[in-house]
Amino acid sequence: MSREPETPGWQIRILYDAECPLCAREGRLLLRLDGGRGRLELEDISAPGFDASRYGLDPADLEARLHAVLPDGRIVQGVEVLALAYEAVGWGWLVAPARWPGIRPILDRAYLWFARNRLRLTGREPRYCRDDRACAVAGSGAPR
Repeated sequence: MSREPETPGWQIRILYDAECPLCAREGRLLLRLDGGRGRLELEDISAPGFDASRYGLDPADLEARLHAVLPDGRIVQGVEVLALAYEAVGWGWLVAPARWPGIRPILDRAYLWFARNRLRLTGREPRYCRDDRACAVAGSGAPR
Protein backbone atom coordinates (compact mmCIF):
# COMPACT_ATOMS: atom_id res chain seq x y z
CA MET A 1 0.00 0.00 0.00
CA SER A 2 1.52 3.32 -1.05
CA ARG A 3 1.36 6.35 1.20
CA GLU A 4 0.46 9.80 -0.02
CA PRO A 5 3.27 12.29 0.53
CA GLU A 6 2.64 14.27 3.68
CA THR A 7 1.95 17.95 3.33
CA PRO A 8 3.69 20.04 5.97
CA GLY A 9 1.47 21.87 8.43
CA TRP A 10 3.28 25.13 7.81
CA GLN A 11 2.33 27.53 5.03
CA ILE A 12 5.63 29.35 4.88
CA ARG A 13 9.17 28.72 6.18
CA ILE A 14 11.03 31.99 6.60
CA LEU A 15 14.81 31.87 6.21
CA TYR A 16 15.86 34.71 8.47
CA ASP A 17 18.96 36.01 10.23
CA ALA A 18 18.40 35.59 13.98
CA GLU A 19 21.52 37.67 14.65
CA CYS A 20 19.80 40.69 13.08
CA PRO A 21 17.93 42.38 15.94
CA LEU A 22 15.22 43.75 13.64
CA CYS A 23 14.77 40.43 11.85
CA ALA A 24 14.67 38.47 15.11
CA ARG A 25 12.05 40.82 16.57
CA GLU A 26 9.87 40.48 13.47
CA GLY A 27 10.24 36.69 13.63
CA ARG A 28 9.17 36.62 17.30
CA LEU A 29 6.18 38.83 16.47
CA LEU A 30 5.07 36.51 13.66
CA LEU A 31 5.39 33.45 15.91
CA ARG A 32 3.35 35.19 18.59
CA LEU A 33 0.67 36.11 16.02
CA ASP A 34 0.65 32.49 14.84
CA GLY A 35 -0.33 31.50 18.36
CA GLY A 36 1.15 28.01 18.18
CA ARG A 37 -0.89 26.98 15.13
CA GLY A 38 2.28 26.08 13.22
CA ARG A 39 1.36 27.98 10.08
CA LEU A 40 4.85 29.37 9.78
CA GLU A 41 8.33 28.20 10.59
CA LEU A 42 11.48 30.21 11.07
CA GLU A 43 14.86 28.84 10.04
CA ASP A 44 17.93 30.74 11.19
CA ILE A 45 20.43 31.27 8.38
CA SER A 46 23.05 32.36 10.95
CA ALA A 47 22.87 29.06 12.87
CA PRO A 48 25.92 26.79 12.76
CA GLY A 49 25.29 24.05 10.26
CA PHE A 50 22.70 25.95 8.22
CA ASP A 51 23.13 24.86 4.60
CA ALA A 52 21.73 27.22 1.97
CA SER A 53 22.31 24.60 -0.73
CA ARG A 54 19.50 22.57 0.85
CA TYR A 55 17.21 25.07 -0.86
CA GLY A 56 19.39 25.58 -3.93
CA LEU A 57 20.36 29.04 -2.70
CA ASP A 58 23.60 30.94 -2.32
CA PRO A 59 24.50 32.09 1.24
CA ALA A 60 25.31 35.60 -0.01
CA ASP A 61 21.86 35.86 -1.61
CA LEU A 62 20.24 34.77 1.65
CA GLU A 63 22.23 37.36 3.56
CA ALA A 64 21.32 40.04 1.03
CA ARG A 65 17.52 39.73 1.28
CA LEU A 66 14.76 37.85 3.05
CA HIS A 67 13.76 34.50 1.55
CA ALA A 68 11.10 31.94 2.35
CA VAL A 69 10.19 28.47 1.20
CA LEU A 70 6.62 27.45 0.41
CA PRO A 71 5.35 23.89 0.97
CA ASP A 72 5.63 23.13 -2.76
CA GLY A 73 9.33 24.09 -2.68
CA ARG A 74 8.99 27.47 -4.36
CA ILE A 75 11.21 30.26 -3.05
CA VAL A 76 9.87 33.78 -2.52
CA GLN A 77 11.83 36.90 -1.60
CA GLY A 78 11.54 40.35 -0.10
CA VAL A 79 8.18 42.00 0.53
CA GLU A 80 6.36 38.92 -0.76
CA VAL A 81 7.75 36.91 2.18
CA LEU A 82 6.26 39.36 4.66
CA ALA A 83 2.92 39.50 2.83
CA LEU A 84 2.62 35.70 2.81
CA ALA A 85 3.78 35.40 6.42
CA TYR A 86 1.19 37.87 7.71
CA GLU A 87 -1.49 36.14 5.63
CA ALA A 88 -0.47 32.78 7.11
CA VAL A 89 -0.92 34.03 10.68
CA GLY A 90 -4.29 35.63 9.92
CA TRP A 91 -3.16 39.23 9.64
CA GLY A 92 -3.37 39.51 5.85
CA TRP A 93 -5.52 42.64 6.14
CA LEU A 94 -2.50 44.43 7.60
CA VAL A 95 -0.37 43.77 4.53
CA ALA A 96 -3.11 43.95 1.88
CA PRO A 97 -1.68 47.26 0.59
CA ALA A 98 1.52 45.37 -0.29
CA ARG A 99 -0.48 43.81 -3.13
CA TRP A 100 -1.82 47.07 -4.52
CA PRO A 101 -0.19 47.98 -7.85
CA GLY A 102 0.63 51.58 -6.91
CA ILE A 103 2.01 50.69 -3.48
CA ARG A 104 3.98 47.51 -4.21
CA PRO A 105 6.80 49.16 -6.20
CA ILE A 106 7.33 51.67 -3.39
CA LEU A 107 7.45 48.91 -0.77
CA ASP A 108 9.81 46.85 -2.94
CA ARG A 109 12.21 49.80 -3.27
CA ALA A 110 12.03 50.57 0.46
CA TYR A 111 12.68 46.93 1.32
CA LEU A 112 15.65 46.73 -1.06
CA TRP A 113 17.16 49.82 0.59
CA PHE A 114 16.71 48.20 4.01
CA ALA A 115 18.12 44.88 2.79
CA ARG A 116 21.22 46.56 1.36
CA ASN A 117 21.80 48.48 4.58
CA ARG A 118 20.58 46.16 7.37
CA LEU A 119 24.03 44.87 8.30
CA ARG A 120 25.43 48.38 8.56
CA LEU A 121 22.33 49.60 10.41
CA THR A 122 22.70 46.80 12.95
CA GLY A 123 26.48 47.24 13.30
CA ARG A 124 27.50 44.02 11.57
CA GLU A 125 29.64 42.97 8.65
CA PRO A 126 28.75 40.57 5.85
CA ARG A 127 29.62 36.91 6.34
CA TYR A 128 29.57 36.09 2.65
CA CYS A 129 31.32 38.08 -0.04
CA ARG A 130 30.94 38.21 -3.78
CA ASP A 131 34.07 40.30 -4.24
CA ASP A 132 36.65 42.12 -2.13
CA ARG A 133 34.80 45.44 -2.42
CA ALA A 134 31.69 43.94 -0.83
CA CYS A 135 33.72 42.86 2.19
CA ALA A 136 35.95 45.88 2.65
CA VAL A 137 36.11 46.90 6.27
CA ALA A 138 34.32 50.20 6.65
CA GLY A 139 36.69 53.10 6.34
CA SER A 140 39.82 51.04 5.69
CA GLY A 141 39.26 49.93 2.12
CA ALA A 142 40.97 46.66 3.05
CA PRO A 143 39.20 43.41 2.29
CA ARG A 144 38.26 41.16 5.18
